[in-house]
Amino acid sequence: MFSTLFIFLSNFSGCHDNQYSNCMNLSKLFENGSHHSDRNNGTGKKVFLKKKIFNILYLEGKKTIADLCIPAGVSIPTMTRIMQELMDEGWVIELGTGKSRGGRRPVYFGLNPEARFIVGIDITRKYTRINIFNLENHPLSKTVQKDIGLIDAQGFLDALKIEINDLITKHGIDRQKILGAGISLPGLIDKKTNISYSYPGLGERSLDQIFGDLLEIPVYIEHDTKTMALGESWFGLAKNRSDVLCLNVGVGIGLGMIIKGELYQGYSGFSGEFGHIQMVPDGELCECGKIGCLETVASGSSIVTRARLKIEEGTNSIIKKAVEGVTEKIKLSDIISAAKQGDQFAIELLEEAGAYLARGMAVLIHLLNPEMIIIGGDMAQAGNLLADPIQQKLNKYTINRIRQDTAIHISELGEEAVLLGTIPVVMTTIFSQEPNINNHNN
Repeated sequence: MFSTLFIFLSNFSGCHDNQYSNCMNLSKLFENGSHHSDRNNGTGKKVFLKKKIFNILYLEGKKTIADLCIPAGVSIPTMTRIMQELMDEGWVIELGTGKSRGGRRPVYFGLNPEARFIVGIDITRKYTRINIFNLENHPLSKTVQKDIGLIDAQGFLDALKIEINDLITKHGIDRQKILGAGISLPGLIDKKTNISYSYPGLGERSLDQIFGDLLEIPVYIEHDTKTMALGESWFGLAKNRSDVLCLNVGVGIGLGMIIKGELYQGYSGFSGEFGHIQMVPDGELCECGKIGCLETVASGSSIVTRARLKIEEGTNSIIKKAVEGVTEKIKLSDIISAAKQGDQFAIELLEEAGAYLARGMAVLIHLLNPEMIIIGGDMAQAGNLLADPIQQKLNKYTINRIRQDTAIHISELGEEAVLLGTIPVVMTTIFSQEPNINNHNN
């Protein structure tokens, strides 16, 4: 089902040593679930086999016992005993029978979707989106969005703890059944230390220690745009593709890169700060402290700033009516809505942003020759109103022979890409922590 999972394993580091931020691993889970007689040999082949079955069922879906025997390398009687144990422990359930192939109808087995859960947390500067997913990667309810973000770091942490606890309680979930929380954050995150250099208000400790102590469950941290790239790789347009760039265009502009089937991190994890390449040498001051960054002319926040300024100066637009003349109320969604209604001013704002994005994307195409570029984030709501001017300008800025190999798409997952990406943030790390069978005792 998710054959691209293992291509990411080498790119995820372990969690820091902390009571709640320690990486969960499947061997520990199956040791805890095994009968007492097995625990002294908890690092043995039975635990490894259970873990192997879990991996197969999670990644590929339902299987018969015969299907599992070949990749697991065991006989049908052995697999039958192991599957019975997994059913007794609540990990596996029967899913019914299939068509007969000349004998007894085969019985299909799958993971019990309620055996464990993953908490997904998408944190931005101004708001946070939360959901809980089961082992079928299905959300338990509609995504919760709260107007709490990193602008007020300390107040945010207190509010986040309340929201997560309320959601867990609402669904009646035993905290011991939570594999972990995948947390997506913007800004500069050092992958070696897991320290945020963009939001010092969170504290001086590593992010997994901060959030692990706060939520009292294992936590797994990733940059927001890299999380988006994972979401697209597992569930979106980048699935089963090897060279894809994901642009996250919203308040800022970030870049997630899948190169040769691997999520690219860079030496310290700071790769993908696409929004901070200089685009206008004598331009505006960026929040990063530099002049004329791409974010100052093509991000959602820059568009909102220009819309407010121009309308205050007298530019005619239905945006003004939508906010009842109060320009401070203008949001990116108001501009996109106006553009979809044919408002010329709003259309021009998106076209101008698209032109600048295309100049930056032309550099990426010439340097990396990707098979696809996916545009996501809040700006993706503009659809073809953004994609069309980008396509037109790319024809101007790129060498046609190179350009024709790269497909440009608006994300089909939209704002859900990042939240869905928190699932592989957790699961890839859990799988990557597993020891090799050659290290196990008989």
